[in-house]
Amino acid sequence: MDPQHHTHPLIKSFLSHSSTPETSTEQNTDQPNYWTSDPNSLLTTSTIHSLNLATGNNILASLLPALEAAQTEVLFVTCYWAASDSLNRISDSLRKLSSKALASNRTIRVRICFSSSGLLQKLFHTQCAAGKVYSTSSEWSKALGLPGPEELKGLDLQVKSVFLLPISIIHPKFVVVDRRRAFLPSCNVSWEEWFEGCLELSGPVVGQFVRFWEEFWADARDREGSLNTTFTPSSEEEATADGYTESTDHLGVLYHHSFTPAAAAHSIQTLFLPSPHHRNPRLTLPWQAPAPAPPTPLNIFLLQALESARSYIYIQTPNLTSQPAITALLAALARGVNVTILTSERLQLLEQIITAGTTSPRCVSKLIAQHQALTNSRAHGDIEDTAALRLGKLKVSFYKPRNGQEESPDKPVQSHFKLTIVDGEVAVFGSGNMDRPSWYTSQELGVAFFDRGFVNKVEEGLEEALSGRRKLAYDG
Repeated sequence: MDPQHHTHPLIKSFLSHSSTPETSTEQNTDQPNYWTSDPNSLLTTSTIHSLNLATGNNILASLLPALEAAQTEVLFVTCYWAASDSLNRISDSLRKLSSKALASNRTIRVRICFSSSGLLQKLFHTQCAAGKVYSTSSEWSKALGLPGPEELKGLDLQVKSVFLLPISIIHPKFVVVDRRRAFLPSCNVSWEEWFEGCLELSGPVVGQFVRFWEEFWADARDREGSLNTTFTPSSEEEATADGYTESTDHLGVLYHHSFTPAAAAHSIQTLFLPSPHHRNPRLTLPWQAPAPAPPTPLNIFLLQALESARSYIYIQTPNLTSQPAITALLAALARGVNVTILTSERLQLLEQIITAGTTSPRCVSKLIAQHQALTNSRAHGDIEDTAALRLGKLKVSFYKPRNGQEESPDKPVQSHFKLTIVDGEVAVFGSGNMDRPSWYTSQELGVAFFDRGFVNKVEEGLEEALSGRRKLAYDG
């Protein structure tokens, strides 16, 4: 499918805005910024194979069979890396992958990239954008909890971390196997039992993930080696790589949907949306107007999506402290667009105060008050133009665990999933929250999918997975 054929109006608007001299100039110092000279290069297509909604531990467990089926390369990018059952499972999969490589007399390249493993690690982390490479046996085992090199002789394994003070965390999460399959999970390698999601993708979009990794994470050796990673499998290996045995143990999986072969063959328009990190947090005093958010591809697209919405907007975000996003939502409500928000009431409150000077509950309360003020002003206004007076409905809920499941294994106690849906036509997945760090300082990565059938399946899955897990805060 030609990605330029029947291009969605929102894509055209995004590409037009991203091509302005002002946008290109402001992105000149970003890292990476390889798309600035040709924003059209971010337009691609994808084939979606599966959607999982579950805790982070189960999300990672569901994609590990694909990692174990790798023939040449695994790129594993995450934000937080911590001792956990997830880490133990990854370690076991790496051992299996190494044994397979040795048995077939080949070496499989594995690159693990992360940003944070704790407060002290961030405080004393090198401030070089090249990051820190963990190269010794003691670092692999003691600092990272990975098997030592003697257990992974079949792998060319490199582990690297990047974190830049004051709060420039590297936040994307994705896994690429053999440059043929990509996984887009919302979870970290961690112990938290949180509500997460994951997409499995193939097609041209996989090359976008690889390019993003090469531009930011890869060293000179990796970039040179990228020319030699093309793998020509035997028919048996190809069947294993493309049809690996997915984990069928869905205990604890809240929702799973495998798209049928016919649906999987359907390539859909896709926008790859990087958002580079920025050291300058652009902080303002409480009485000052908020500074504009950096014009990254993700920020530009999200604002335009919210501003162009005609009927409804659905947002699921761990935190809601981004003033540009909140302002755009209020404007959408004023235009008559219905807005539904699911966020958290008590997630990382101290972190929110440090990075945003406020919290999600405060921002939610202010948004509700503003909506109520609009409702009152419309009710007492000139009603000759009823269309102009129509106000969108605002529904806000806080995530909560189901009754009696607060301590149950594999049941999410908080929501960490990030999703924006507009008019049932476009869904944006990825690492970006609707909070200030994601919009101003953190490196993020989003992917927008343009397909009503796919969006409908996502909405069906959320309705099933979130049943009994929402505490209504406002419906007006």
